Amino acid sequence: MNLANKLDYSALRKLQKDIKRVFFYRVCGTGMGAAACLLKEKGYDVEGGDINFYPPMSTYLESTGIPLHKLDKITQEFLKSFDLIVVGNVVPNGGPDARMIEELGVNFSSFPTAIGALVLSDVNVIGIAGTHGKTTTTYLATQVFENLNALPGYLIGGVMEGRPSSKLGSGKYFFIESDEYDSAYFEKISKFRSYSLDNLILTSLEFDHADIFNSVEEIKDQFRAAIPHIEKKFIITSDYVAANELFSEFSNGDKTRWMKYGENSEVGPKILSADPSGTTFQLKLNKEEYTFQTNLIGKHNVLNLAAVIIYALTEGFTKEEIANAIKDLQMVKRRQEVRGVYKGALVIDDFAHHPRAVELTLDGIITKYPGKNIHVIMEPNSATARSAIFQKEFEESLRRAASVIFTKPTRPTSVKNVGDLDIYKIVEEVKKSGRPGSVVGTLDELMTEIEKITGPQNVVLILSNGTCLGLWESDFVKNLSK
Repeated sequence: MNLANKLDYSALRKLQKDIKRVFFYRVCGTGMGAAACLLKEKGYDVEGGDINFYPPMSTYLESTGIPLHKLDKITQEFLKSFDLIVVGNVVPNGGPDARMIEELGVNFSSFPTAIGALVLSDVNVIGIAGTHGKTTTTYLATQVFENLNALPGYLIGGVMEGRPSSKLGSGKYFFIESDEYDSAYFEKISKFRSYSLDNLILTSLEFDHADIFNSVEEIKDQFRAAIPHIEKKFIITSDYVAANELFSEFSNGDKTRWMKYGENSEVGPKILSADPSGTTFQLKLNKEEYTFQTNLIGKHNVLNLAAVIIYALTEGFTKEEIANAIKDLQMVKRRQEVRGVYKGALVIDDFAHHPRAVELTLDGIITKYPGKNIHVIMEPNSATARSAIFQKEFEESLRRAASVIFTKPTRPTSVKNVGDLDIYKIVEEVKKSGRPGSVVGTLDELMTEIEKITGPQNVVLILSNGTCLGLWESDFVKNLSK
């Protein structure tokens, strides 16, 4: 590995004035595309390349005026015309792309380092991190602060209706989804460590990403490395052991900069009422009680929104201003997204693929659709979800489903020293409780099972961070009515 031209955050900051032209290598990833747009908006001359280009990211990049190139059509001489190559984390170590980039003699970095050093170093950055809720909370924070006329910037790792995934903003706040996943093959640190964070909101913290972490302690180590460099506020959940341990380790009784929230905190939120139209909840901060109403439903959504409200209150916004700002909020696509109706049954798409997220999502849907039968289709797609790590937890997370359909993973887990998730055992447990359960391996088999759960009394809740055996790319979508 030749890393002579690799720039870390400090090195790139020093060369900031020399950087004019930037090439994003594998630009069509969600994070890469959003980062490319931020640098373009900041005034850099940005171009990008990838193997293939697919909407919505490809069409969005084109709309911003960023030139796009097929990687098999560009030359090394062309790449040498750039001052910086930003390398996507899909580029594998030791592969031909990595070797070519290393031998060019051109400075290169990860996209977290690029936006941290070139975009975020001189703005007030609020990092929103956690095992669950990062994308949703970042989107909620963006909407709330837009409604507060604060003109925030943002970077969100998801697709939103009618807006780009990133925006520079003209106010003093920048909200960024702060992923704990690796930055690049040459930068094996969590992305958020390079984001120039001034504030941290931590929504949750438990074991995940078993393909790169061996324990939750290793994930905590990434936060331990970042926290000493964060100079402003910390808003930390009280509902996860690992998060509480970080709070105890670093807060030192500082109640000005460090705040807890959650079901297990005096602050709350405490849900007073919830029905299909929304939720009324209470927060207690600095001995003052605040009651809020929102259109959001589900305990996890209220918890995510509570973190945003707490930050807004500590920034001097009034209860009345915030109350108006949270009344009508939108969700990211694939987060409790109603896709349509199939033969009378409501079809909902959600990204949940960790047992805690599955349970909370299911609870939220049950609240929103009282009296309906909630049938779950579960695709264990990520490396952690395909592993046996959460075998028992997945069984428990699905206990309130009317029936469960598991899709058979197309490949074994990549987590080391761990077997595969036994979906047949989970389905056996479902059947023992008197509920229908099945395992399907093809799209045709899946459609056969879906036909059994149609009708106006049913909700089909599809939980997957993938295509669910190609369901979302099939004629099934065309047959959904609004």
